[in-house]
Amino acid sequence: MEPTGVDTPLDSLAAQVRSRPPLPLEKVTELLGRANREGDDEARAALVEHHLVVALDAALAHADSGVDVGDLYQEASVAVVTAVGEYAARDGDPAGLQAYVRRVVELHVAAAVEREETERQTCEAILRETRLLDVAEVAMRDQLGRDATTVELAAVLGWSEERVGVIGDLLHEARARYDESLLPFLDDLEEDGDGEDGPPD
Repeated sequence: MEPTGVDTPLDSLAAQVRSRPPLPLEKVTELLGRANREGDDEARAALVEHHLVVALDAALAHADSGVDVGDLYQEASVAVVTAVGEYAARDGDPAGLQAYVRRVVELHVAAAVEREETERQTCEAILRETRLLDVAEVAMRDQLGRDATTVELAAVLGWSEERVGVIGDLLHEARARYDESLLPFLDDLEEDGDGEDGPPD
């Protein structure tokens, strides 16, 4: 993709963050001392501002994770605030501040990416199960001439009755409310997965 010449909000943010020069060790020592001994909020804020580049680098390093880079930057920025506060409170060695901030930020960002992936997989699993239940309900209604019971559906799908109830509630609510966020997905899954999914043996 060729550059458009138009700065995005992320471009502007990156330019702002990278415009701050690194702090000399003497200045870091002074600011940490003020933050630790005097509880100086301005000193702590200055340290945070000059370490936001760590947050930016961490967010960009996970740009292909599927999580919005802006969201990752926000998560990483919170981690910078946490790391600086912790380091100042325990009177850490000024020379080790940046490395400590980097470790804390990476842990926070990695956790955020993992949470997002877990949520995505959970949503996909629910959508697949909702489609399976939808297909089973229609097929059994045609076969029995009536709505299948929870027990009958559970037996066909190999699920617990509780699972049938939970997924059934989602499906029936979507049907009743014409839920635009779920029903199109069911249609897409049916088109993409015809012949691939079915009740377990």
